[in-house]
Amino acid sequence: MRFERVLENGRLWAVMYDEDCVNILEKVFTQWNDYEWLREFFTKHVDDLATFFHITDIDRAVFDTVDDANELECLIMDLNPDADLDELFRPLENTRMSEVILGREKAKGRFNMHASWLRLYAIRLESGRYIITGGAIKLTATMQEREHTLMELAKLNKVRDYLISIGIFDYNGFEDYHESDD
Repeated sequence: MRFERVLENGRLWAVMYDEDCVNILEKVFTQWNDYEWLREFFTKHVDDLATFFHITDIDRAVFDTVDDANELECLIMDLNPDADLDELFRPLENTRMSEVILGREKAKGRFNMHASWLRLYAIRLESGRYIITGGAIKLTATMQEREHTLMELAKLNKVRDYLISIGIFDYNGFEDYHESDD
């Protein structure tokens, strides 16, 4: 696993898993803009879509996802140097009340017609500095209910455990590690 800088100021990074040729942020946004991939996904998960979002039209779900993905990508990629990523990312656990070392975080899309099902998952190095570990279309109440979101949870834990195993507990440690890796 490697880490690629997403924003020049070093506030946002993305994991590049060994089996991939692009970082996970690029991979996720490519999927969320692929009409064929989305149609297949929503066809497979149409029951969840209907149950939690009351949507049965696959084409509508596809178009809503592309619109939401484009807006979310603009929010992340077009951040001005003074923008606060902490406004976008929230604790993964809705009940978490205090900061934790290398906290597991999520960012949601902001679709207007209904709640967004898009999620980006990240490790919080410190306030305003994150490493994207993956993303998913979340159509259920919890990540544990479906295999694809459970895999995202596993990736979050894998990256967090990896960082801890090499002695990284904050952004300074991550920066030192990344500079020594260059």
